Amino acid sequence: MSQNTFDNKSNTVQNSTDNLQTSDNVQKSGITQSSVQNVGNAPTGSKPAKKPYTRKELCKQLAKPFGFLLLFIMICAFLAQYLIGAETLEEYAKNNPELAYGPRTEADDTNDTANVKDTTVEDAGNPATDTVDNSSVYNKTDTASAAQSENNNTGLPSSDMTQPETESSDLQSEKENDDMNVNPERITYKPGFYYEPLNETIKQRITGISYPVTESLADKTAIPSVNMIADDTVPAVSYDDLRYVRVLHYDFDDREKEGELICNKAIAEDMVEIFYELYQSDYQIEQIRLVDEYSGDDTLSMMDNNTSCFNYRVVDGTDSLSKHAYGLAIDINPFYNPYIVFGRNEDGSDYISPKGSEVYADRSQNFAYKIDENDLCYRLFKEHGFTWGGDWNSCKDYQHFQKAIE
Repeated sequence: MSQNTFDNKSNTVQNSTDNLQTSDNVQKSGITQSSVQNVGNAPTGSKPAKKPYTRKELCKQLAKPFGFLLLFIMICAFLAQYLIGAETLEEYAKNNPELAYGPRTEADDTNDTANVKDTTVEDAGNPATDTVDNSSVYNKTDTASAAQSENNNTGLPSSDMTQPETESSDLQSEKENDDMNVNPERITYKPGFYYEPLNETIKQRITGISYPVTESLADKTAIPSVNMIADDTVPAVSYDDLRYVRVLHYDFDDREKEGELICNKAIAEDMVEIFYELYQSDYQIEQIRLVDEYSGDDTLSMMDNNTSCFNYRVVDGTDSLSKHAYGLAIDINPFYNPYIVFGRNEDGSDYISPKGSEVYADRSQNFAYKIDENDLCYRLFKEHGFTWGGDWNSCKDYQHFQKAIE
């Protein structure tokens, strides 16, 4: 074989080997020959086409700028309202009533006295004049009396007075005519806090119940009598010595309520001032109702934790008239502040009233509604010259405050 033939065969083998290596490298890199050709054939400078946005993607794109816009608007509104001092139409009307509603007249002021009605006393017991005078002026001078006449022959309230209305239509009529029913001798301390002489409706409510009636006249009262005295006996306190008191207070559910009391005229001013301070301090009193709602039964009133004042009765277990009989004493949240007489029971144990309140006789314990020297109620009554039954020695009456008058 010639040298040239041998060289040609060697070159052929070498070229085949190089082609095999190149093919193997292309396969390892994952690039096919057709791919390489396609790349080579692609037009220079072209870009892949974008897919159109879906609705969901479009919402995501718009949500962020709209969120920032809403936040910006809220911040601007806040700055305008609270930092710049802007006011709403309602606030403007309150601050400028003359401009918003026109000048007030005397008739407008009179109509303002019909805003608050009793919600805690049964409708059947509401007096026709149980409304609150919203005047904020404390008039210390009694105006000229136009008091209704009383039957001097019998000593009883006039019998031609009608009973308090209970139907809704009657209540509406009462509201409309309230300005005509306001007692001319009413003394208003603050809106919702006033006292006045007993009117005929109140006298009918209490006569024979918390206020005594003579035995011969017991069957003539508007309500069946349970409190009677002998015909030759004169009550130690007269109607004229008493005052009807209306106050506001917060009950145990922290709801604003109206309460009513009857007390001696000598402490009527103390009552509205003390209860106003308690009201301002959110002091809780479960209820303030006339003891007549319990047929004059002081025990039932205490068991219902009712705060009350006047009740013509004797001291429990004695024949002596209580300070309550003169309207000079008041019991506050009595169930939680019981009356205790040491060793009075036959077995030598302590007498505790009302029944069921024994657990509250231990004053070393801490519990809600307890009256002690640190209690606001105690401090206010003491400041007004009252003595506290919790300071007594032979017995303890933690619910009880009374005042001596000259």
